[in-house]
Amino acid sequence: MSHDAHDIQKSVRRYLIVFGALLVGTILTVAVNAVNFHSIAITVAVALFIATIKAFLVAGYFMHLIDEKKMIYGILASTGFFFIGLMWLTIWAMHDFPTLAK
Repeated sequence: MSHDAHDIQKSVRRYLIVFGALLVGTILTVAVNAVNFHSIAITVAVALFIATIKAFLVAGYFMHLIDEKKMIYGILASTGFFFIGLMWLTIWAMHDFPTLAK
């Protein structure tokens, strides 16, 4: 497989743009931590939103999932579905402790 200089330069440029976006995302995450939203839940939600975008950039470009076929997206979607389901079950069961019989 032969790559000419233009293709390599285009790939390097894309990686540098993604790297810059990841740096901006990291700076935003630190800045959000300094902002007082009057609720820790909102602060965490905003930080998780930024982290999700950064995870997409890493998985999409550095792990080359952008170029993959639909099966990869199906596996990724099912992983996300089961992760959300397990987190929901964990939160749902947090207050489901058995009562102590006296």
